[in-house]
Formats: sequence, C-alpha cells, structure tokens
Amino acid sequence: MTEDQILSLLRSNLVWILIAVLIFVVIFKGIQIVPQSEQYVVERFGRLRAVLGPGINLIVPFLDVVRHRISILERQLPNASQDAITRDNVLVEVETSVFYRIVQPEKTVYRIRDADAAIATTVAGIVRAEIGKMDLDDVQANRSALIATIKEAVEDAVENWGIEVTRAELLDVNLDEATRAAMLQQLNAERARRAHVTEAEGKKRAVELHADAELYAADQAAKARRIQADAEAYATEVVARAIADNGVEAAQYQVALKQVEALNALGNGPSSQTILVPAHALEAFGNAFNMLKGTKA
Repeated sequence: MTEDQILSLLRSNLVWILIAVLIFVVIFKGIQIVPQSEQYVVERFGRLRAVLGPGINLIVPFLDVVRHRISILERQLPNASQDAITRDNVLVEVETSVFYRIVQPEKTVYRIRDADAAIATTVAGIVRAEIGKMDLDDVQANRSALIATIKEAVEDAVENWGIEVTRAELLDVNLDEATRAAMLQQLNAERARRAHVTEAEGKKRAVELHADAELYAADQAAKARRIQADAEAYATEVVARAIADNGVEAAQYQVALKQVEALNALGNGPSSQTILVPAHALEAFGNAFNMLKGTKA
C-alpha cells in the first residue's frame, strides 16, 4: 500500500470518527435527564423555551440551552429577628422562621433575583404590621392565629415569584428589660390578689359552715321540743280520756297515788329523820290512804 493510499484511508476514517463524535455530542446535548428533586429552565437564543420536569427530556442541541437548574425541595430561611411595636406601645423582638418551596421555576428565575432575601424582607414587614394591630397580651395569647395570618399574607406577597410558603413559625417574642420587670411586678401583684381572695373566700366559707351548724343544732333542738310537746300533749290527752271514761274517781286515785309516793320518797331520804307536815297536808294524805285502801278492798 502506497503512502497516498494510507493517507486517503486515514482521511476517510477521520471523517467517520468526526461524524461519530458529532453524533455523540448531538445525542448528549439533546437528551437531558432531570433528577426528581429538580427542574431545568431551558432557553433558546436567550428566551424561555421550556421547563423540564424529572425524567428523560429531549431538546434541540446547540439551540436549546439549560440555563438554570432549580431545586424544588422545601427550603428553610435562616431564623430572623426583627423589632416590632404593639398597639399598646410595647417594643418586642420577634424571631421568625419560614419554610417555602419553588413551584414555578420560570417565575422565580425571571421575576426575582434573590428569593431568600426578598422573602425575609417581606416577612419582616408583615410581622411588624400585624403585631402593630395587637396588644401585647393578644400577641402572647393568640400566637397560632398570628402565625396563620402571617403565613397567609406572605403567600399572597410571594405568589408572583412562583413560590409556595409551606409553613411560617413565630419562634419567640422577647421583651426589653423594663417591660419584663413591669410584667413581673404585675404578675406578683396578681398572685398576691388571688391569695387574698382565696383566703377571704376560705373565711367566708368557714363562717357559712359555722352558721349552718348552729342552724342545724337549733333545728334539732326545736324538733326535740316539738316531740316533747307532742308527748306531753298525748299524755294529757290520755289522762283526759281516762277521766272522761272513769270519772273523777280515777283522777283522785292518781293524785292520791302521787301523794303517797312523794311521802315515801321524803321519808326514805338519808338525812331526813323528822318530817314536819302541815295539818291540811296530813288530812290530804289521810284521804289518799283511805282512797288507796278502799281501792284495794
């Protein structure tokens, strides 16, 4: 084989090699494999051509260029602190955190240069505006409602940037030393007031219980007197019925019996040796003895 033939063969092989390399480059440039967590922004002659989603995508080589590779994973802004003044003129320092993700990369790329800084600035302004509408006590008590309001306001503000705010957090609300001392003093005063109220209520309850006890005792004594009166009335009724049934003799007999029992009790006393009895009393006792004797006969 001559030298010319060898050169001709090399030239022809080189052409095929160049063609093969060109085909490989075209294929390499025309096929774009996009990861699951990303989206590609493709431009043609400097203009937006397409947004490539995850998987295998085909573009026109040398005309279409992947200009931006955008992660669609959820992101967290660095925790930020900003001062705000409440409606009752209390200066507070609010610490916030925002989570977001890019849902429309073409808007994020062409409408905002620094999305993180823009979102942080927007959050700071919204937090100051919302806290300025509330008193300090409302900020502490309605934190969940405040977070929801801030999240909704931030969503509306960043919607044109192709960004979705997934979560907004109000991490802490700090007060200056003067306000903190005043609130501590107020808290101590409130605790003292509650202690005094509790003590007063305890004393009031003790008085009420004592009065209830006295009322109960009086009620029980009244019931006892009522029962005793009923018993005496019943006894009187029985005596009256006996007198009505048996006549005056039954009553005289009972009186005589009581007189004799009284005399015996007087005579049996330990210190009674001599008994002085009026004359009319002796006559009454005699009548009683006669009545008893007649009854036994």
